[in-house]
Amino acid sequence: MTPPSANRYSSLPRWQRILLIIAGFISLLLGIIGALLPVMPTTPFIILAAACFARSSERFHQMLLRNRIFGPLLVEWETHRSIPYRTKLIALAMLAVTLGSSVVLFVRPLQLQLAVAAVGVLVGIWLYRIPSRN
Repeated sequence: MTPPSANRYSSLPRWQRILLIIAGFISLLLGIIGALLPVMPTTPFIILAAACFARSSERFHQMLLRNRIFGPLLVEWETHRSIPYRTKLIALAMLAVTLGSSVVLFVRPLQLQLAVAAVGVLVGIWLYRIPSRN
């Protein structure tokens, strides 16, 4: 008898696997962009990319899990459905500093300042609510 994970890729129609691979690469690209831009989150896009690859391509899924930057985060997520506590603290601090400085130094219209602040608060709440481990 073959283990359930052995045929999880072949059980989907080819067109669905192709769409999931495309969605995985788009999510990965958005995650990389999010690592460079303060307003855009990284973690949810990387987790989404891993989920897409886990259902469509063992090769791409393993590539992400072995990545020295994203791999430990993804292994933690897949194993414990959590984010390391230190990573969460660093992400929250960076979010506060970059969005706070953007609102104070660069964004001029009050409505835009409030929108940037609101996005920052919502992302911070979302990140805070994700379980963490030491």
